[in-house]
Amino acid sequence: MATLELRQLAKKYGSVSAVNSIDLTIENSEFVVLVGPSGCGKSTILRMIAGLEKITGGQVLIDNLDCSDLPPRKRDVAMVFQDYALYPHMNVKANISFGLKMRGVDKPAREKKVAEIADQLEISELLMRTPSELSGGQRQRVAMGRAIVREPKLFLFDEPLSNLDAKLRNSMRAYIKRLHQQFRTTSVYVTHDQVEAMTLADRIVILNKGEIVQIGTPLEIYENPNSRFVAEFIGSPPINVLSGTVQNDEIVLASGDIIAFSPKSRRVAAEGQAVDVAIRPDKFSLRADGQNTLTGIIEISEQLGEAQLFHLNVNGKTLTVFVPSHHPVEIGAELTCSFNSEDIYVFGGDNMGARLA
Repeated sequence: MATLELRQLAKKYGSVSAVNSIDLTIENSEFVVLVGPSGCGKSTILRMIAGLEKITGGQVLIDNLDCSDLPPRKRDVAMVFQDYALYPHMNVKANISFGLKMRGVDKPAREKKVAEIADQLEISELLMRTPSELSGGQRQRVAMGRAIVREPKLFLFDEPLSNLDAKLRNSMRAYIKRLHQQFRTTSVYVTHDQVEAMTLADRIVILNKGEIVQIGTPLEIYENPNSRFVAEFIGSPPINVLSGTVQNDEIVLASGDIIAFSPKSRRVAAEGQAVDVAIRPDKFSLRADGQNTLTGIIEISEQLGEAQLFHLNVNGKTLTVFVPSHHPVEIGAELTCSFNSEDIYVFGGDNMGARLA
């Protein structure tokens, strides 16, 4: 277990800046997820931590030791890759024990350790198979076993579940969570999947264009996004965003509908200021008991079992709304839904939409 500190970490490829002066501290035993769209720099940061990518500027400190110029083998970190990176000519047992063998651990100790890890990962019956004889989930567990058996100070995960099908991703996600609860090794996990980030992380670090946009617990990020970018990135299905203008302490949408500010957010924006109003699909009600209402035409209905997701056309703008699964559906019918002002987010300002309320 270890602490990890990134101080003004930067990476450039010629004139292109991939990572811009990142400052981040990860505490002992913490599970931190780096998440963001493709090209945001998250994998580059992970590779710089591992020593696989030479840094352009700044420092990487593991347990207060500056590792910025140390080779990977001297950093005492273990990395799990997206493509598993198993040796195809070795069986599972040899793959898991290879790192221990290279470090000079004697055979009896290696075999004891491999047996323990295989039992914990439920792959004991697979030890004599080669990677080609394994499923994707089994290969990923072998890759994790190879990392765990080393007992490193730091685990690094680079999108380890992206090659698995949806059902297997769900089970492996729970498996990784259980392993962290058991071993409590400091972990940094990279993904583009916000569901993985929300379910796995102690803290989430959201990146965009090589910079940290917001850091917080999953619930903090979900309930208090600091920008339109974060609000749209976190949450499934995505949050609804409607454009409007502040007029007389209210927001007049492009559709002509009027939304009242909540008392705590009143006058957060200047009169006449253009703003974006964001509302999560599950905040709507079909009862007329909310402070605000919107009416649209049902264009698509998605049956999700416990609920339905309606896609409404509100004067040319698509609005997604969660409704009970037993609600009668008629495509082309008009639907009115209500919501409270306390459940909206108001964004304005810079290009990413700074949070106003």
